[in-house]
Amino acid sequence: MGVHGLTSYVEGNRGLFQDIRFRDSRLVIDGCSLFFRLYLNHGLDQVHGGDYDAFGTLLSTFISALEACNIQPYVVLDGGMDPSDKKLSTLRQRLQSKIREAESLSRGRHGSVLPLLTRHVFIQVLSQRGVPLVQCPAEADWEIACLANQWDCPVLTNDSDFYIFDLPGGYIPFRFFQWASVGGSPPNHYIPARRYTVSGLCRHFRGMNRELLPLCAVLAGNDYTTEQTYKHIHTLLSQLTTGGKRGGRGGGSPSHIEGLLLWLSYFPGPEEALEEVGRLTGGVERGGGERGRGGMGRGRAWRGGEKSGLCSVLWSGMQEYHLTPQSRLSTWFSGGSSRSPEGLWAATPCPLPEWLCWAAGSGAMAPLVLDVLELRRVLLIPQVENSRLPSSHCSATAIRQALYGILLANQEQGERREGERGWGEGHRVQGQGGQETQVEGQGERGRGERQRGRRGRGRGQGQGGAEPSSGSGQGENNAPSGVEGDSAVSVCVEEYDRHDLNLRKSQVEPRTPRTRLHLETLCQAPVSVRLEVLYDVLGVKESSLSPLPPHLRLALGVTGFWRREARPFPSLPQVQALLLGMVHGEMARNTQPGQNQNTAAERNLWMKLRLRPGDRRGFDVGVAHSLSQWQACLWSVLSLNQLLCLPLPEPDTAWLFSGSLVHGLVGRLRGGCSPESVLAAAPLSGHIYRSLLAALENCTLNTLPSSSGRRKRGNGRRGRGRGRGGGEGGAPSSQEINNRFALLMTEEDEE
Repeated sequence: MGVHGLTSYVEGNRGLFQDIRFRDSRLVIDGCSLFFRLYLNHGLDQVHGGDYDAFGTLLSTFISALEACNIQPYVVLDGGMDPSDKKLSTLRQRLQSKIREAESLSRGRHGSVLPLLTRHVFIQVLSQRGVPLVQCPAEADWEIACLANQWDCPVLTNDSDFYIFDLPGGYIPFRFFQWASVGGSPPNHYIPARRYTVSGLCRHFRGMNRELLPLCAVLAGNDYTTEQTYKHIHTLLSQLTTGGKRGGRGGGSPSHIEGLLLWLSYFPGPEEALEEVGRLTGGVERGGGERGRGGMGRGRAWRGGEKSGLCSVLWSGMQEYHLTPQSRLSTWFSGGSSRSPEGLWAATPCPLPEWLCWAAGSGAMAPLVLDVLELRRVLLIPQVENSRLPSSHCSATAIRQALYGILLANQEQGERREGERGWGEGHRVQGQGGQETQVEGQGERGRGERQRGRRGRGRGQGQGGAEPSSGSGQGENNAPSGVEGDSAVSVCVEEYDRHDLNLRKSQVEPRTPRTRLHLETLCQAPVSVRLEVLYDVLGVKESSLSPLPPHLRLALGVTGFWRREARPFPSLPQVQALLLGMVHGEMARNTQPGQNQNTAAERNLWMKLRLRPGDRRGFDVGVAHSLSQWQACLWSVLSLNQLLCLPLPEPDTAWLFSGSLVHGLVGRLRGGCSPESVLAAAPLSGHIYRSLLAALENCTLNTLPSSSGRRKRGNGRRGRGRGRGGGEGGAPSSQEINNRFALLMTEEDEE
C-alpha cells in the first residue's frame, strides 16, 4: 500500500515528529520494508547478483543494536498476492519498472534492483538470531497495524499508509530510526528516533477529526485505487483544494496533500465530507434509483453498500484503515498451546493443509507456493541480465513445473473430470515449453469462472496483452527428469516474466513427478521418497552428493542442474568461480571462536579477489546472465525443497554466493589463473574446492547434452538420477571427501 505524495509532505514538516530515545520496548517491524531498506540503502552490490554475505552481516548488526537497547522486535512479512486482485495492476507496473531498472544497471546506468535471494537470506538470519517472525497470507500492513494497536507499541516501516493508521504507539519511519548510532551507556543504551502520531497531524490541521484521514488517503490515491476511480477523483481535486490557500502555513502555495487536508479539516466528520463529494459530482450514482427513496440519507446508502457510485467506492476504501482491537498475530507470537495458524489462514480462498499453514506462517514456505495454490499465478522477479536473451527464469522452468504439479495434482484430477463432461465448450492446443494457447468455444469463460472462482483468472491467452513465451527452453518432448506430462491436464499456472524489455504473461503446464505425492499428507511421506522426488527433478545422482556435508548437497545439485539447463552453457571459468565462491562461504561461516583453520592469510586472499563495491569496470553481462540463471534455479529449488518438507537441509544462503567475489574470480580465471594457483596460499580451501568439483562432476556425469541441442525424453534422461555408476575413475572416494570437510563440520552438520 501507500498514499501518493503523503510521505514527501509529512516528512518535510519537522513539527509532525517527536524526537525520542527508543529503548525497553516492543517494536513491530514490517519485514519486507526492512530487507529492502537495509539492502538498497547501504551500498551493497546489485549489479553482480548481490553480496548476500555482506547483507547477512548487516542484518545481524541491526539485530544486535536492538538487543543492546532492550528492544524486542516482532517481524511481520507479506505473504502471497491479494486474492481480490485489487493490487494486481500495481504489482505488474512495479515489475515492469524493475525490468527497466535491471536493464539500466546492466548498461552501467543507475537503477535499483533487489537481488533475488535477499528475502531468503533475511528469513534465515532472523531464524538463526531467534527473532520472532510471522508470514501473513497476503499483504501484511493491516495485520501489522492491528498488532501494534493492541500492544501499544510503535511500528517500524517505510509505508505512508502508517501516517493514516491511528496507532497509540506511533509510527517510526526507517529514515528516522538511527540504529547505527546507538547512544547512552549500558544498561541504558537507546536508539535516536523520530516518532509520528496521527494526533500530531490532526492538531496541525485545526484539530481535525482523525476519522477523516482514511478519506484523505483514498482521495489522494493509494495502491488499491483503480485507474477508473482515480480519474474520477483527479477531476475533483482541483475543486476540493481551491480553498487550500486560506489556511496555508509557512507561505507559498500549499501542496496537493496539504490542500486536501485543509479542505477536509472544515468538516466535522467523514460522512459530511462524503456528502460534499457527492454534491460536487452531481449526485451521480451508477446504482441508480436510490435518490428517489424518501427519507433515506445518501450516507446510509453508500455506507450500507447499496450504491455503487464514487462515494461507495471511497467509503469501501476507507475501511482498509479500520483496525480491530484484537490482532490475530498476538496469538501467533504468544507461543504455547494457544499458538495456531488457523485464525491467520482461515480466510484464504483455497483451504490449505494444516502442516502447510504452519510452514507458511513461520516463513518456511515461499509466497510462490501460496500464489500457485490460491491464484495459479506467479510473478517472477527481474534480475540484472542480458535482456536480449530469454529471461534467466527460463532455465528453471522444469523445477517450477514439478512444484506446480505437486501443488495442483488434486485440482487437475477434479477439473479433468469436469472437462470430460463439458468438452464441447472449449479446448486447448498444446504448445512449446509446457505452455498452452486457449482456443475459445462457446461458454468456456463462464465454465472456467464457475469452476475456480477467484483462481480462474487469465486461463486463456490474449487477455491483458499476454502472449505465450517462447524462451522457457522446455519443449513437450523435453520433460524435466523425474516428471511426467499429461496432455489431458487443463490446469495451468499463469507466469509473469520478462520478455525482451516487457513483462509478458504465459501459461505453464504443471508436470507431475513420477512418484506421486498428495499435498494433504505430503509431510507424512518418508524422507527417502521426498528425497527421491527432489533428486529426480534435478536429474542428479544421490550417491555422488552423499559424501558432501548435508548443507551443501542442495547447492551442488542445483549447480549440476544449471550446468545442464542454462543457455548459453556455462563456461568452465564460470563453474569454477561459482565453486570457489562456495569455498569462501565455507571458510567464512566457520570462523566461530576456537576454530583456527581459517587463517589470516586465507581471509586476506578472499578479500583481494572480491570486486570493490560499485566497481563496474569490465562488467560482463554474459557472466551476469549465466549466474542469474544459477540464482533462478536455486530460488525455484529452495521453494520445491520447502514444499517437500526439507528432505535436504537448506544451505546457509548468506554464505553460498557473493556476486562481487564470483565475478572477480571469473576475471582471474579467464586471465590465465587456475583455481589451484588462486588457492596456492590456502591449502584447506584447496582441499574443499577439489571435493566440490569432484562431487559436481560425478553428479552430472554422462548427463551433459551434446552441442547440437537438448536430448528428447526417452533418450536416456528418464533413468538419470538412479543407479548410474561408471566413469568415476580418479575421483576422490567418499571417505576422502568426508575427511576434507571434517575440520569444517559444524555441530549441526555432525548431528
